[in-house]
Amino acid sequence: MTLNVPPRVLLSAYHCAPIAEAVSKIGWQWYSRLAKRGVPTTLVTHIRNRKHLLQAGAPLANTEIIYIDTEWFAKPLYWLVCKLFPNSEHTSSLFFSPDFYLYDWLTVRQLKAHQKSGTNWDIIHLVTPVSPIAATRLHILKRPVILGPLNGGLKTPAEFPEIMQEDLGWLYSIRYIGHIIDFLVGSTRHASAILTATKATRQSIPARYHSRCRFVLENGVDLDLFTPLPWPPPPSRTQPLMILFIARFQPFKGLPMLLEAIARLKDKLPMKLTVIGDGPLKTKWENQAKHLHINSLINWSGSNSHAQIVEQLHAAHLLCLPSVRESGGAVLLEAMACARPVLTIKYGGPAEIVDENVGYAIPPKGGATAVTTALADCLSDIFEHPDVWRQRGIVGRQRTESLYSWESKINQVLTLYQELLQK
Repeated sequence: MTLNVPPRVLLSAYHCAPIAEAVSKIGWQWYSRLAKRGVPTTLVTHIRNRKHLLQAGAPLANTEIIYIDTEWFAKPLYWLVCKLFPNSEHTSSLFFSPDFYLYDWLTVRQLKAHQKSGTNWDIIHLVTPVSPIAATRLHILKRPVILGPLNGGLKTPAEFPEIMQEDLGWLYSIRYIGHIIDFLVGSTRHASAILTATKATRQSIPARYHSRCRFVLENGVDLDLFTPLPWPPPPSRTQPLMILFIARFQPFKGLPMLLEAIARLKDKLPMKLTVIGDGPLKTKWENQAKHLHINSLINWSGSNSHAQIVEQLHAAHLLCLPSVRESGGAVLLEAMACARPVLTIKYGGPAEIVDENVGYAIPPKGGATAVTTALADCLSDIFEHPDVWRQRGIVGRQRTESLYSWESKINQVLTLYQELLQK
């Protein structure tokens, strides 16, 4: 899509960097792809992203960057949050929210000064954080404001009490404070459009604003990076099933269930598991693999670059992400783009991405024991019906091309920009 007169866009991306971390990568994709389309863009982002942005050649053509510095507040807060909640990513993010509110307040103050000096924009678009509770005051600038795509509002699954207890799920209710702040600030109330990634996210938005909501997935796929290759030789008695797990080591990601499933099959079927990721649970999960006598079947690969992840996806028969509370699922889309079938849990974002045409989403009913059994059954099924699973990978690539590419997402939003400006 080409715009005759591109709008001047103010893009607020608290997280924005061309790195593997999912939300930062989302911010970078919005910024870099709008720039590539020739859209005059002012990026407002946190100063902690400056190093990575400079390394990537930013500011890009026809753009400028305004950095907001809250490090004097963020660093001690980050230290405290990590000390208090070392194993819970969601809880840490919730308690780190005050830094975003400070960032947003400083952003508005600085942008109002820019307006007084004669600078202005046609559209304001806040793309990260992707949380519905990230209340912003950007509407004070008196321009149309787009929020999102937002992803959040997911309820705590009742089927996995042990996992959610380890993830401090009982603290998730704190997020409702964010809804109070949103009400007081007027972020949702003053938004011209709200992009929601999932049904749960839309339901978390007050019903009186649903007419402003549009479904747009917060994640996208770079189809030039995540490319398809033919499926490896099918698994057999002599050819191991190559399984790939990619995630930060957090309790809700569900790797222990996959380890248990592999342990059940280790004396029956040959398989290898590559684990990409790192985090505070690394030692615990490695010890579990040793206790199950399957550590020799696992390649603990640590953190990988984007290119290395693509290489591992090409070598794998499938990607398995047994996450019990996944709001998004970017890695699922990346695996599908590489023509690999995906195996996950039917809850949250994955439930809206994965069906039996591209892989399999295991119903969470029955909790960890039932899911572990289902994982083992699915892994066995790949040996019995390899062509079915290979075809699921092919369909996954087709689906990402038609629905989940970044180019498709940018097209959608550029059209929305024009619609709002014509009102």
